[in-house]
Amino acid sequence: MKLAAESLGAGPDLVMLHGWGMNSSVWADFAARLADDYRVTRIDLPGHGNSPFDGRQELTAWARACLDAAPDRAVWIGWSFGSMLCLQCALLAPSRIEGVVALAGMPRFIQAMDWQYAMSPTTLDQFIKALHKDHVQTLERFLALQMLRSDHAVQMLKRLKSLLRERPDPLPEALRSGLELLKSVDLREQLTKLSCPTTWIYGNRDTLAPAKASDDLRQWLPGASMHIVEGAAHTPFLSHPEETHQLILRSLESMHG
Repeated sequence: MKLAAESLGAGPDLVMLHGWGMNSSVWADFAARLADDYRVTRIDLPGHGNSPFDGRQELTAWARACLDAAPDRAVWIGWSFGSMLCLQCALLAPSRIEGVVALAGMPRFIQAMDWQYAMSPTTLDQFIKALHKDHVQTLERFLALQMLRSDHAVQMLKRLKSLLRERPDPLPEALRSGLELLKSVDLREQLTKLSCPTTWIYGNRDTLAPAKASDDLRQWLPGASMHIVEGAAHTPFLSHPEETHQLILRSLESMHG
């Protein structure tokens, strides 16, 4: 499947992958900041925004589709589910990924006995059931959950909804597939195989990707760069754009050597 991609700016290449149920327009404001120094390529995930969906449900298939739409070599920036895809791309094509910046990112999004700082399986199952009944209402609930406890939540939610309307709604079958991936994928043990540097940026008020996960990540990625944005929840690039921008710029400088 040929995914929709859009590039902006000039300079070293960056790729940006959005989260579940969203589209690449969520990056509009933030990508414009980065485009002052970089060539930024935003990709709509399968079945999201302007991208088609061919029904393939493996994370590797989604990742290969993203790689096909991306520049030959770049630093990849992923938000939420997009971060998991960035990691999978780095594992599949290490020569093409110069570094990964994960915003509210997780190698596993649901809790386990040895992975407590994540979403409860019950919460995710509720989303899956609700999605079958009414995917529009489920997305509305998910948008609100991402803003929960964040600074500037009301303004952010309004802006996010405005941005999302710039592209078509995600396809229900792609939403279902994405949730199943969030429920089943666990990349923790594979993190040791990563050959590129990684940066992880969390909001200290995030309930979907808790900042405490950064402590556990160090057992697989002892050299990773970890940052916490105070007052942010699941969308630090929206609630605290300047602080997040500066953190990313510093990471990109080190990744580009």
